[in-house]
Amino acid sequence: MSILLQKETDKLKKMLLTLCTMVEENLLGAMRAVIQRNEGLANQVIGQDHAIDLMEIDVEEECLKILALHQPIATDLRFIIAVLKINNDLERIGDLAVNISERVERLPKVATIGFDFKNMFEKSILMLKKSIDSLVNLDTNLAVEVCISDDEIDALNRDVFTLCTSEAQKDGTQIEPMLHYLSISRNLERIADHATNIAEDVVYLIEGRIIRHHQN
Repeated sequence: MSILLQKETDKLKKMLLTLCTMVEENLLGAMRAVIQRNEGLANQVIGQDHAIDLMEIDVEEECLKILALHQPIATDLRFIIAVLKINNDLERIGDLAVNISERVERLPKVATIGFDFKNMFEKSILMLKKSIDSLVNLDTNLAVEVCISDDEIDALNRDVFTLCTSEAQKDGTQIEPMLHYLSISRNLERIADHATNIAEDVVYLIEGRIIRHHQN
């Protein structure tokens, strides 16, 4: 790798990590908004989404510039491809945090189902953290851990569906709030999916191996 290309890829990695920090902070904000039923926090998350979108565009443009000017090959090319895909996943996680926050004003002030959403949030956020750490440290084992964790989030999402369905059947007035709980759970499940995508791209970057169709 030339010195100039090394500088460009180092800059790109910093930009991607900045985007990740922005997304992670917004996801934490969405968690607090839901747990506290805090519409002000929810609106902050929604308002921050534009900055995330702009950063996602900047990262993509930097990738395209490197491809055009340096025509990287082998590992360098895999890195740029991985960043382009991870960049898109991070932007989508930001969108999903907004989707969650938009539900806050419609949630009942007191929880009506016996489910720990904070736990589901924290597990999803940890998956995101680990996926980015696996990129920074080029750690395949950590990336695989993330992929395995996705099954746990899927199971929690099924638990929410079961609980919400039961509550709605018992009391018809609970149908609307149950739909909002289901939406939050589904968005968290999708966030975990995107974190898994990032981890799979890290494995591709390190080993040149595509694993997304080989997870049990």
